[in-house]
Amino acid sequence: QVQLAESGGGLVQAGGSLRLSCTASGSILSIHAMGWYRQAPGKQRELVASIISGGTTNYADSVQGRFTISRDNAKNTVYLQMNSLKPEDTAVYYCNADITQLWGRRAYWGQGTQVTVSS
Repeated sequence: QVQLAESGGGLVQAGGSLRLSCTASGSILSIHAMGWYRQAPGKQRELVASIISGGTTNYADSVQGRFTISRDNAKNTVYLQMNSLKPEDTAVYYCNADITQLWGRRAYWGQGTQVTVSS
């Protein structure tokens, strides 16, 4: 099995910064894309940012220029640096990873970490 452990959420004032981390552990042969999604109350889960193993990144328009996704392949870890946070960034943030194991390839989700931005 694979586990994704997230950390770094919390409460911050508008304009502040937070850094999320997510580490994958378990029976892993390789990790392809890793990403962060978020879900605000009453809304659908949406992609925030993603990064493939080669380093190419993709961002939602709403966070472009404020958030930066990066990964440490040696540590099976993905990071999300969030700057200039806005109240509308408040949500539960979920880590996602596309992982190949001995028996196949599938996507895994973390348990979620709450990010709250006060105005």
